[in-house]
Amino acid sequence: MSPRGSHRGRRTQSRGAAGRRPRSGAGGARSPSTAEEPQRLQKVLAQAGLGSRREIEAWIRAGRIRINDEPAVLGSRVLPTDRVRLDGRLVRQRAAGGGAHVFLCHRSPGEILRPSAEAAAPPSAVGLAPAVLRPALAERLPRRAGRRYIAISPMPRVDGGLELLTSDGELASRLQRRVRGLPMGFSIRLRGELTPEQRLGVLGGELDSGERLAVESCEEGGGEGANRWYLLVARGASGKEVRQLFERQGTLVSRVLRTHLGPLTLERSLGRGAFRELTPDELRSLATAQMSGPAVRA
Repeated sequence: MSPRGSHRGRRTQSRGAAGRRPRSGAGGARSPSTAEEPQRLQKVLAQAGLGSRREIEAWIRAGRIRINDEPAVLGSRVLPTDRVRLDGRLVRQRAAGGGAHVFLCHRSPGEILRPSAEAAAPPSAVGLAPAVLRPALAERLPRRAGRRYIAISPMPRVDGGLELLTSDGELASRLQRRVRGLPMGFSIRLRGELTPEQRLGVLGGELDSGERLAVESCEEGGGEGANRWYLLVARGASGKEVRQLFERQGTLVSRVLRTHLGPLTLERSLGRGAFRELTPDELRSLATAQMSGPAVRA
């Protein structure tokens, strides 16, 4: 063989070897400069806003998910280059640690957060008039941010105010744990004024279960006629707990609106039914806000 032919053969062989790339997930060696850690399938789909981990595990068992045209199994891991399909539809993976969307919403009392059996309940079941029923708030959020939205510490349907929704299941779980240690602000409308004894009872924070909310303040907020507003700050309190706290004092509560959640405020410029996306700084502030002990103690 001539030197030129020998050289051509070696070059072709070298190019062929270099051109063969290991299939994703097959355990082949990858260049350190391009290597990426595979992520658990449940985590990837939860970040894409498709469902909770438990739901996704059920889909895997039912054979609804395929990875690179092969049925997924519990414990499967995927790379960004893998083709993941749910019911035959290609899933667009979201980069880990990036692209999370969280929306601050101003929910009107009675407005439905997500389509559910609750949406079919008659208005009388939740103390609402038919005129206030509206389409689910989550259905109006941008579809580019996810197909399934999760509410973080949602208010009862009969009440409203500040709500947080995200399509990132992993982020929702982290925020849900965090907000239980953050101060919450509420506006509560009562029929009549609190007596000094009733106000002391509210500040005591005792619930029907015997647990106590960490109430930081309860101040008058004005009002007209027989209706009076009170401004309550309690750490990690839910809307249901706040309503119960006042009703235990023998008051008639007609409305509970959340106005603050940790470092976030429901600004007046955001009308009822409107929403906006949290900025990166706001999301970072929420994720790093100082937590000070348990919100409820025995």
